[in-house]
Amino acid sequence: MYQETADFLATQISEMPETAIILGSGLGALAEQITDATVIPYHRIPHFVYSTVTGHKGNLIYGNLGGKHILAMQGRFHYYEGYTMSQVTFPIRVMKLLGVKNLLVSNAAGGINETFKVGDLMIIRDHINMMPNPLIGKNDETFGTRFPDMTRTYDREFISRMEAIAIQYGIPLKKGVYVALTGPSYETPAEYAFYRKVGADAVGMSTVPEVIIARHAGMRIFGMSVITNEGYHFADDFVNCGDDVVAAANRATEAMTKLFTELIRSI
Repeated sequence: MYQETADFLATQISEMPETAIILGSGLGALAEQITDATVIPYHRIPHFVYSTVTGHKGNLIYGNLGGKHILAMQGRFHYYEGYTMSQVTFPIRVMKLLGVKNLLVSNAAGGINETFKVGDLMIIRDHINMMPNPLIGKNDETFGTRFPDMTRTYDREFISRMEAIAIQYGIPLKKGVYVALTGPSYETPAEYAFYRKVGADAVGMSTVPEVIIARHAGMRIFGMSVITNEGYHFADDFVNCGDDVVAAANRATEAMTKLFTELIRSI
């Protein structure tokens, strides 16, 4: 199936890209900065599933950003939508077959670190996986080894480059550990407190399955979270709201676009 999808996409792409971006909740507007764009709705792509979540438009975009040919997923697939891990991560292996070497991932996340505020951008330096591992099952040796190393999952050179870019443009960045839960319910106050105690700085419902598959396939990975809610103080009227998450992510689009564009330019 992977090869069939890759063969189809190869007919839509004029030059194979080395870098791909996955745009999470509310961050799809970054795709509007891609020039000479070919937009392919997911429903046209063999074996792709549908993105059903608010803020995920459901398009694969090929074009230019930062002077480079790239692929961008305008919306991702989630385990909580009822998809299997194979379906959630399917696009990553297709990207590998198309020649993608670098995967940039973004997401909206709840802030657990008490110094984080809504609108902060956090470089993901590591993660804690609380979802089913997408590599469970028979290993496909054409993509990677049975037991891939996860010691340096997030590329240190990419992190250093992004930190330098942020300083150049005066954009403040946080750095921390992202914990991935299945969702779709938001976390309880006790759960926020628990994951803070075990070392997480932000929490979300995506990203890590894709990252594991990309790491298995030997890709270089960079990740960034937009902090869209604060999971450490709970007033009597506090509620987590999906619409608020998307709105907060949208407000971060301009800064995210500048940072990702310049990182791609530097690769």
